[in-house]
Amino acid sequence: MSNEGSDEPPGGTPESTAIHALKEFRPAGRGFWADVPERDWNDWRWQLKHRITTLEQLERLLPTLTPEEHAGTRLANTKLALAITPYFFNLIDPADEHCPIRRQVIPRLEETQTAEWELADPCGEDAHSPVPGLVHRYPDRVLFLVTDRCASYCRYCTRSRLVSNATGYDFHPEFDRQIDYIAKTPAVRDVLLSGGDPLLFNDEKLEYLLSRLRAIPHVEFIRLGTRIPVFLPQRITPELCAMLKQFHPLFLSIHSNHPRELTTEVRDALGRLADAGIPLGNQSVLLRHVNDDPVVMKAHVQKLLLCRVRPYYIYQCDLIAGSAHLRASVRRGLEIMDRLRGHTTGYAVPTYVIDAPGGGGKVPVSPEYVLSRNRDRVVIRNYEGKIFEYPEATDGTPLFKAPMEIEEPEVA
Repeated sequence: MSNEGSDEPPGGTPESTAIHALKEFRPAGRGFWADVPERDWNDWRWQLKHRITTLEQLERLLPTLTPEEHAGTRLANTKLALAITPYFFNLIDPADEHCPIRRQVIPRLEETQTAEWELADPCGEDAHSPVPGLVHRYPDRVLFLVTDRCASYCRYCTRSRLVSNATGYDFHPEFDRQIDYIAKTPAVRDVLLSGGDPLLFNDEKLEYLLSRLRAIPHVEFIRLGTRIPVFLPQRITPELCAMLKQFHPLFLSIHSNHPRELTTEVRDALGRLADAGIPLGNQSVLLRHVNDDPVVMKAHVQKLLLCRVRPYYIYQCDLIAGSAHLRASVRRGLEIMDRLRGHTTGYAVPTYVIDAPGGGGKVPVSPEYVLSRNRDRVVIRNYEGKIFEYPEATDGTPLFKAPMEIEEPEVA
């Protein structure tokens, strides 16, 4: 029986023991909300209504706030609003300033510091927007922005200029104009709904949008980009899954960065989506002191597969204003990819990409496996560092001549 991609159990190498621990599924728990009735706790609307959104709430719930976090939270609403669901807040380690969950959602003073190379719109989306709320950067697909709201706000958000409206962007999608553009553009075969988070819509509103898109003949499939299954797994109800199931082929890309985010609640929510026949992929952002570690990343991608989610992308953190303290180096990203390729199953290896600043699109980056090549051969290295040669062939022309036909000898 093949053990490809498996790790030794505890008692093996220190790395395998650490990975095993990180891959354990645990419930988020109730924490400060232990007295809340279970019916309320499992109601996604209750979770949204009781989000942590003020410094006063944060000081009460997290008395270990550092001076940098206190100052950052006080100024948060001038850049990107503070909002954390009670469910996700319970994953924060109050004793660890560098807790990987904490760093993603608690504002810090460093957010107010903008480097000269950082941008308000790092991916150049506004320049590729033919109508408000629609980005058409690639030939056959569009990004359909449906809302500027999220269940919780990531401090490194690429669309922090727009999301939560803290900067006064005043985003107002115009669904009729957006859908009309798609209907009049036959080249568009793929529509990605994002924002903000489309799963914040109630079932009826989301069904209305999906129905209108599915009615366009040249739209072959639809994608949803969401962090709701991670921030708010209570939203993934059987009713939602049954509604989404009507619109196949429909794909869903979630956003998880660290194995601790993959709780039993998240695993079960993702299982409901997978049981509805929805292919699931994950997009991570490489973040300093969150997942810029080969052991953490290996545990994360393997745990995603246990949740029936295919690791899809690792993004280099975009050059969003105020994100320098969270940005890991490309060099570190390449080191991590080198520790994944060949060291775990290929299904667990995502593509590492840089979204080229200014609107150049996603550019894959990977360690150097092709060492040299010419018209005769390609020199490659494998995951162990061993060197191999592969004979090259001129396109369409065999490298070797066909063997000559041999005539049968005459019988005397």
